Amino acid sequence: MVSAALELAERALLEERRALTPDEVRAVAARPLDELPDLIALAHRVRLVYCGSEVELESLVNAKSGACPEDCAFCSQSVKFDTGVDVYAFLDLDEVVDAARATKAAGATQFCIVVAVRGPSERLLDRVIEAVDAVHDETGLEVACSLGLLTSAQAARLAAAGVRRYNHNLEAPRAVFPEICTTHSWEDRVATAQLAIDAGMELCCGGILGMGETLDQRIDFMFELAALEPTEVPINLLDPRPGTPMGDRTPITAREALQAIALFRLVLPGAWLRLAGGRERVLGELQGMGLLAGANALIVGNYLTTGGRSPDEDHALLDALGMPVADGPGEGRFVVDATGTHKLPARPPRPTIPVTTA
Repeated sequence: MVSAALELAERALLEERRALTPDEVRAVAARPLDELPDLIALAHRVRLVYCGSEVELESLVNAKSGACPEDCAFCSQSVKFDTGVDVYAFLDLDEVVDAARATKAAGATQFCIVVAVRGPSERLLDRVIEAVDAVHDETGLEVACSLGLLTSAQAARLAAAGVRRYNHNLEAPRAVFPEICTTHSWEDRVATAQLAIDAGMELCCGGILGMGETLDQRIDFMFELAALEPTEVPINLLDPRPGTPMGDRTPITAREALQAIALFRLVLPGAWLRLAGGRERVLGELQGMGLLAGANALIVGNYLTTGGRSPDEDHALLDALGMPVADGPGEGRFVVDATGTHKLPARPPRPTIPVTTA
């Protein structure tokens, strides 16, 4: 028998088409994990109604690795920790383009250029924009960037260069963030996320689960993210990196992860929910269940400093689940967006509902 809390959530999202309140989500989350299949089933229905069955695939390139001055406790690229991670300056242009070609060959339509910095210098930003242009010209892929904290002028330059989506994760709930990082604030991250939106880029903003947050704080985090109205929410599952302050932490269980994914879908019904770092370790053989629990996007291939699995394995999984890969813009098919200020690939609108924070 389905619980009253789940019935209320189903009615709100699928019949009334309204957002759930935090209390309503907490009521769903309070149900025992033995009832997880019912929650997963609802999250899957919500995903199909709001987003359809498509799955968006993205690959990334660690274009500048290590020596980051920030002290994020989970990150092996921080200069503060002895992790043995590779350290190198921004890749040659040919290397970035080769990574983009590999992304296209893997069947992905999104390519994200990532650098390990607090924020980009103007010289680094010049090189990133040069790479964005080259990737557009050579592959036709949609390009995202993750460059740390931005100024409004830098965000405008990226948007003008045709960067469709900017990734800047909040990483952790506001209440937990000071325990994760001391070299910048949660508010700093929110400010950059807002600058990306104001510049005309789509926002990619999520975080990492399993860094000591409680279930209540995890739900707070979902609503903190929803308030920014992100296009994409990466869901990373902590894969503890040796040498970091989080290196000895025990990862969350697969059931906890599946519950969180499903709750994310109830709070953010129309977003791309991307299973990202740690999915192989935490979900293991249940990665397909993650896609049935509300996720509708994947990072394929390797991550920044850890290996992923073969894109062929993910394609086989999607085939088995009957989930088609979302179409990108197609090679070279870029259009000017409605404001006329920068070029973006055309994409049909997705249904949304207002977020309730009370």
